[in-house]
Amino acid sequence: MRAKHLFIPLLLTALAVLPAVGLGQDSGLPALNLTVENVSNPEQLTTTIQIVILITILSLAPSILVMMTCFTRIVVIFHFLRQAIGTQNTPSNQILISLSLFLTFFVMSPVLTEINENALQPYLDDQIEQQEALELALTPIKHFMISHTREKDLNLFAEYFPGERPQSVADLSMMVVIPGFLINELRIAFQIGFMLYLPMLLVDMVVAAVLMSMGMMMLPPVMISMPFKILLFVLVDGWYLVVESIIDGLA
Repeated sequence: MRAKHLFIPLLLTALAVLPAVGLGQDSGLPALNLTVENVSNPEQLTTTIQIVILITILSLAPSILVMMTCFTRIVVIFHFLRQAIGTQNTPSNQILISLSLFLTFFVMSPVLTEINENALQPYLDDQIEQQEALELALTPIKHFMISHTREKDLNLFAEYFPGERPQSVADLSMMVVIPGFLINELRIAFQIGFMLYLPMLLVDMVVAAVLMSMGMMMLPPVMISMPFKILLFVLVDGWYLVVESIIDGLA
């Protein structure tokens, strides 16, 4: 009943405020107008197209982050680690993704600094054009991806890419570098995931053998082995070793 009595004054207050807002009275609220007008010169149309392109790039930012940085390798390794330990949803996906993002920015900080100094700041100071700024921004990212991709993976997509064969690796198109970089990152992540599974699998086998020898066949070995796997991971300082191996592999 108390909730009902509290709801009635709130409803009356809202009904009293709505007419003032609807009639356009002075309520202190900003007005927003969306109009479509004819442009008087081509420069206005060019600016509009640039804004649309910028919004499109911002909407594709998560995909760019996944495709052109080391984020894919890091997040796949962390998911393999969680599955190997058998802790189900601990750490949660939010924690793993957040840690992967911070490690990605940490590893990519030299590349981001170079982009800021050579492309972004000169463009903001009107020293270079937009196209030149884009080319200068892509150069360090492309160099990073090529330096962490096998030649075998690059040749796989270069052979099927239309056009003339480039004279050097630096002349490869981003359409070739990006998929080659992605499959190389997945290959390395699966290799590290396999190495993480081996000691945990050994613990599972030892616990299962002990339970079988004791005649406890109805007791799930996974439930007994999980505390031992967590203890092993903590004793060897597992998080430090995993993160150190990731950074060393990307340095």
